[in-house]
Amino acid sequence: MIVGSIKENTTLEKRVSLTPETAKNIIGLGLKVCIEKGYALHLGINDNEYKDIGVEIKGSPKEILDSSDLIIKVNCPSEDEIVILKENTILVGMLNPSKNKKKIDLIINKNVKPFSLELLPRITRAQSMDVLSSQSNLAGYRAVVDCVAEFEKAVPMMMTAAGTVPAAKVLVIGAGVAGLQAIATAKRLGAIVSATDVRAASKEQVESLGGKFLTVEQNEDMETAGGYAKETSDEYKRKQAEMMKEALKKNDIVICTALIPGKPAPRILTEELVKLMSAGSIIYDLAAEQGGNSAFSEVGKINLVNGIKIIGVKSLMNSLPLTASSLYAKNLFSFIRNLYSKDKKDFNINLEDEIIEKSLIKKV
Repeated sequence: MIVGSIKENTTLEKRVSLTPETAKNIIGLGLKVCIEKGYALHLGINDNEYKDIGVEIKGSPKEILDSSDLIIKVNCPSEDEIVILKENTILVGMLNPSKNKKKIDLIINKNVKPFSLELLPRITRAQSMDVLSSQSNLAGYRAVVDCVAEFEKAVPMMMTAAGTVPAAKVLVIGAGVAGLQAIATAKRLGAIVSATDVRAASKEQVESLGGKFLTVEQNEDMETAGGYAKETSDEYKRKQAEMMKEALKKNDIVICTALIPGKPAPRILTEELVKLMSAGSIIYDLAAEQGGNSAFSEVGKINLVNGIKIIGVKSLMNSLPLTASSLYAKNLFSFIRNLYSKDKKDFNINLEDEIIEKSLIKKV
């Protein structure tokens, strides 16, 4: 059985699905591995690093797709790539089925079995495969680093002979994996950090990292069975806006990370709320590609409104492609190890396995 991976469009995606370390681990399962020539040269990884551990290097995407039983990718294949996928292939990646419905239909119609790792259940056994957590951790870290670079002021409190420089105040909206990492990173840099989340259960996590949790009084349960945030009621949004009015006047940096699985990002910061911040403040919108948590947020742009920088993030992992690839490839290896049966020497699509059943995209 052969696991293959072709190059991504590096103008849009710099991550790769396979590192030499994970290729060696996959070969250790008893599988063969093949990649396209020049697969990870843009990351400084030479083909020989793969070849030396037994990976076969092929000259074109078609050769890979023709010969492989399982294809691993970062993103959903292009329509040109889908055309040359062979029947009965297994495809694994971050396929984003809500955005790529047309492509997914084409893939399924070719009798290809697509697994999208964003759909993995939040269970203990799936933690090592959790691509959303591994990539979000990096996103939260990078968000703070980028904000500090744009802030143009010192972040920690500094006591000098010339006087005291106050610590910057950072507000994190959304205390999921990205938000918690942003809190931890901002605290390490000496900022005063507060955070808010619709899930009351996140209060303890925020406070354990040294952040202050800003609470909106509520009677409704805002957490899904899978541990994700639910869409809020109009009453909750009104109370949230009142709380934000006071918080935004006091904070220098706001990092937005709030997402609802399968839906556009909730708009939390209205135009009116944004303008309450002081000139020189920063709003960093990690949710920009899903519609944005903030008004004035545009993907890949920095907009200046009343002296406030609103940064709409685009393809953030492209700024940390080596680390992001390393973590993503390890997630993929864990998934493949669960899918492959050493005894049968075949990929076992056992729909009684919750991991396999939830992540397989089925025809509607």
